[in-house]
Amino acid sequence: MIVPKFWAEAVLKSQTRKRQITVRKLGWSDDGPDEAQVMAELRAADALARIERGEPLTRRERKAAYNVGEGVPIREEIVERRGETVVTRNVYGARCLNTPNVLFADMDFAAGPSARLVFWTYAPLLIAAFAAWFAMQRFAFFLAVALVGVFVAYIIARLLHRAGRVLRGGIEGIARRRVEAFLASHPNWNVRLYRTPAGIRLLATHRTFDPREPEVAECFAALKVDPVYALLCHNQNCFRARVSPKPWRMGVSSPAKSALGVWPVKPERVPERLRWTSQYEAAAQEFAACRFLAELGSGLTQPAAREVQRLHDEMCGALGMRPLA
Repeated sequence: MIVPKFWAEAVLKSQTRKRQITVRKLGWSDDGPDEAQVMAELRAADALARIERGEPLTRRERKAAYNVGEGVPIREEIVERRGETVVTRNVYGARCLNTPNVLFADMDFAAGPSARLVFWTYAPLLIAAFAAWFAMQRFAFFLAVALVGVFVAYIIARLLHRAGRVLRGGIEGIARRRVEAFLASHPNWNVRLYRTPAGIRLLATHRTFDPREPEVAECFAALKVDPVYALLCHNQNCFRARVSPKPWRMGVSSPAKSALGVWPVKPERVPERLRWTSQYEAAAQEFAACRFLAELGSGLTQPAAREVQRLHDEMCGALGMRPLA
């Protein structure tokens, strides 16, 4: 896992008789901006040479916080370092804990029904509308019923979605059964469960992990972890967990994207960013990012994992009773 302090970009062009090739590559460093620029230029030169030889490489790397592509590290402001653990501020201002080897897995649950459920709820209403059209030969009536049916179907699907979740024990019950089923076939595992605003977070404490090892992928698949998060862990070779509230859940309005967004921001935007983060951090003291629920499994703990767990619980407010955000 690499979370650099300095970033740069290099642009190289190559003109031939048939075409012009433009390559934009990023560079990074913990030492300084000059070192980051040197790296960017070396990466751009290497990419340009390979493209000229016919290799199908990406010509431009987007300025994105993470998941830019294989081999490009997390691009966020570093708030603090605790050994191998790095706390960053993400694109909307919340603090995130990044660890190279302590497994986190968030199981988020959709607030509304799936598109499939809405479709199958809507299908009988649409069939009824067609039947009415053929019987009455009035297209306007069919169109009105079909359009109203969309809203009726969504309301019914939402009610079915909520009822199904309640019957299965709610978010906590569904997630806990997934975890227990996984632990039944992995008796050495020990995990802590946390309630988040959108679902359940799992933290493994029995050992440390390489984010790219098969058992991590197996765990993510069994728990139905967000595929985007799973890909991020693999590409960035780390695990992540948001440890402070989302600003909009606290009623804190976001500043201009140019003052947050992808790090680093323009120098003239730094004062605005500092004012906003001061307001955000003050509000965040009244909320928690998650709440501890239970510890399940073998009871085994690994010191490095337990240390990250203590840091996580402290930053999240996981052992208190503050409202989640």
